[in-house]
Amino acid sequence: MLSTKSSRFILIFITVLVLTSVACNAIFQSTENLITSEPTVVPSPTTRVVSVPAVEPTTAQATAVAPVAPVDAPVEPAIVPGVVPDLVAVQDTLVAIYERVSPGVVAIQVVTPFGAGQGSGFVYDAAGHIVTNFHVVEDFESLEVHFPSGFKTRGTVIGTDLDSDLAVIVPDSLPAELVVLPLGDSNALKVGQSVVAIGNPFGFNGTMTVGIVSALGRTLSSLRQTPEGRFFTAGDIIQTDAAINPGNSGGPLLNLNGEVIGVNRAIQTENFTADGSPTNSGIGFAIPGSILKRVIPALIEEGFYNYPYLGISSLPTIDLDTQDILGLPQATGAYVTEVVPGGPADQGGLRAGTGNSGFPGLNTGGDLIISVDGIPVLEFSDMLNYLINEKGPGDTITLIVIRNNQEVEVLITLGERP
Repeated sequence: MLSTKSSRFILIFITVLVLTSVACNAIFQSTENLITSEPTVVPSPTTRVVSVPAVEPTTAQATAVAPVAPVDAPVEPAIVPGVVPDLVAVQDTLVAIYERVSPGVVAIQVVTPFGAGQGSGFVYDAAGHIVTNFHVVEDFESLEVHFPSGFKTRGTVIGTDLDSDLAVIVPDSLPAELVVLPLGDSNALKVGQSVVAIGNPFGFNGTMTVGIVSALGRTLSSLRQTPEGRFFTAGDIIQTDAAINPGNSGGPLLNLNGEVIGVNRAIQTENFTADGSPTNSGIGFAIPGSILKRVIPALIEEGFYNYPYLGISSLPTIDLDTQDILGLPQATGAYVTEVVPGGPADQGGLRAGTGNSGFPGLNTGGDLIISVDGIPVLEFSDMLNYLINEKGPGDTITLIVIRNNQEVEVLITLGERP
């Protein structure tokens, strides 16, 4: 029987709940069939592009409810700290968001060698580029984009990113009126902030749900594997309790200004429908707008995006038992468990543990990363989020590590993810 310490350590590596992409019935397979050359967009001769302005929420009034403002007129927040909100004003804010934003949210239908699938997306720019999840369009043989106006067209995938699970579609033609959704600042998000999701769960087009930002800076597994057969890590993920279900994948997560601050990607659940589809359990995940702003322009121009590559494996977090087992001076930081031979970290002199701790998979003597470019690293996700949002291949970073109970500076030039 395993000791208590061993059992706790093993639990670090076991995910109790099932993490499943809200894959709109699309199956994860290889990307060989995806088209990465940009075709010509053929707009309708009468296409009119409408940029949706930010929707400022409505202010609660003690004696009267302010009407929903015209499209071009900003209004004030519906929820003011220290003031009991007027529920009718909150309602008007949500109605205004839906009326202005939903025309720019599309339904995506695909046919793959494994069956039909569906998902969501939204209009990214005046050229008509549609943003969605990679897993929505993976292995597609035919693809349709359905606009809320009733306009339907086929489309082509011109760029994909398995690390962020993003893809860009170019429709074959455009509707008479094209509503472009504004992008917000996901770096300004705070836990507790209200958010709105719009998409097509279970095929119910144009569905709106409301929730809050439950947490920031989460990590999920990437859809891309390392040469060693492991999966890379996607970072800086937004966690929300807004109801997200199969069909919401690729749809926008919005703030109360009606700005896109995330792209809905996955849910964590233990509940499934009779046909095996996962259902919402109050824990959903969205790709943040900060990553969207870096990745999507590259997908449009090049068809791909290069992430910085460090070339290590690390414990996601360190509990007190693990600290004792490894003989670490603190229980915060990113403990290096493996360094990829010949990779950037290896070339920079970063060290993985090699000593026998007596516990499988835990070797003593590895570097404990405690800061990157002067930014504290409390756990692995802190470093990953910084690298993804602030750095690129070829950049040099400065790590402070604890090695043999002494602080050591390590300079590493980042590579490209293989």
